[in-house]
Amino acid sequence: MPVESGNSAAARQVKQKRKSHSLSIRRTNSTEQDRPGMQRDMLEGQDSKLPMALRSNLMDLFGQIEREFENLYIENLDLRREIDSLNERLAGEGQTVDGGDLSKGALKTKASHSTSQLSQKLKTTYKASTSKIVSSFKATTSRAVCQLVKEYVGHRDGIWDLAVTRVQPLVLGTASADHCSMLWSIETGKCLLKYAGHAGSVNSIKFHPTEQMALTASGDQTAHIWRYMVQLPLPQPPADISASLDDDVDFSDKDEADGEADGPNECPTIRIATTTLKSHQGVVIAADWLVGGKQVVTASWDRAANLYDVETSELVHALTGHDQELTHCCTHPTQRLVVTSSRDTTFRLWDFRDPSIHSVNVFQGHTDTVTSAVFTVGDNVVSGSDDRTVKVWDLKNMRSPIATIRTDSAVNRISVSANQRIIALPHDNRQVRLFDMSGVRLARLPRSNRQGHRRMVCCSAWNEENQACNLFTCGFDRQAIGWNINIPALLQEK
Repeated sequence: MPVESGNSAAARQVKQKRKSHSLSIRRTNSTEQDRPGMQRDMLEGQDSKLPMALRSNLMDLFGQIEREFENLYIENLDLRREIDSLNERLAGEGQTVDGGDLSKGALKTKASHSTSQLSQKLKTTYKASTSKIVSSFKATTSRAVCQLVKEYVGHRDGIWDLAVTRVQPLVLGTASADHCSMLWSIETGKCLLKYAGHAGSVNSIKFHPTEQMALTASGDQTAHIWRYMVQLPLPQPPADISASLDDDVDFSDKDEADGEADGPNECPTIRIATTTLKSHQGVVIAADWLVGGKQVVTASWDRAANLYDVETSELVHALTGHDQELTHCCTHPTQRLVVTSSRDTTFRLWDFRDPSIHSVNVFQGHTDTVTSAVFTVGDNVVSGSDDRTVKVWDLKNMRSPIATIRTDSAVNRISVSANQRIIALPHDNRQVRLFDMSGVRLARLPRSNRQGHRRMVCCSAWNEENQACNLFTCGFDRQAIGWNINIPALLQEK
């Protein structure tokens, strides 16, 4: 029997040590049945101090990871074949699409209008797919210009909601977890008035359509109606804080030292509500005025929404039926319609147009909590969810959505521009994205280490009357931000 030399034996020991300290996953052509045996052989051939049971468990986990990658690889191949097939069909019609390369991560579009229409056709073809890979191919033909205009800083805790007054003078209202609601000068960013009548977190704020009155909902199980009177200060010269939309610089979370500073300069404070609505048995998460402003609707964690008469404060209807806590409520701008959303993955449409009949329709288009559902000026409802989707519905035919927007993060309280019909999506991941009603992405608001939100973005609100600052967002970083959104005419025509 041959005997190894001393040098060769030492080299072999070094090689085994290196092998024992390096753990690799190898792709093989073996079947699933052969893999456990091969893994055991690999384990036996390695010199490791780990227990055999632990090593076997690790190899099983690595095998599962490998199978997941295989499934993704196969899915990518199938998608490649589908896109190649579509390209061949379009080429037969005398048209081509530059976008068959999956490795580029998105479909490229040409500058010509005809190719833009063809790109939209491609998106429509794959709209029904639930694959994130397909949704990532969506691309825009133009970019909206988004510019940060003003920051509104002064709350001592996260801001849950915001709204803009519907009558002059135009001011911004915010609702915060610090038990306060504040009114701000849009131009100067100065706090004009503080409402401190709630004993819990202020979760929602909405303004009366024709009078200087505000409606706030709170964690103290009540909703308050209070009157305000403010005087706008003289505007200050705007600072040059423009930023390119392509600034994708990111940064990690950090605690802001300025968050511990005192609130805004001294401003008048209101502590007594004109009207208090008290029929709920849980947190009142949202409230809104019905058209005309004579009634309000509130949504609560007690799984019910209540309809109140403003003048008498009496409960008119209790809207029950949701299986879990409500998350939001919204009223139609011109009709007596109410939509409520819930953690039970549904949203409900309540119809009060006929005084003798109060119908309700239930919609089950999401797979997780519906965080908000809002009306548009037309006959549409837009719903957002923790399932990372936003769906656009037609009130005349709500059996299925007419458009689905897929994102990479949970969606919070959305808003829709009345004039431009643009949907603003605030996300848990600190991003704010803009889409049109057909589901085409228009822009992402800039966010870097110098501007933008540093925590979860909770809500968005459009301001159609002020062109300089026409979108507002707020988040749990204790600030609200005013933006100027300029949409190219080409995108508006679509």
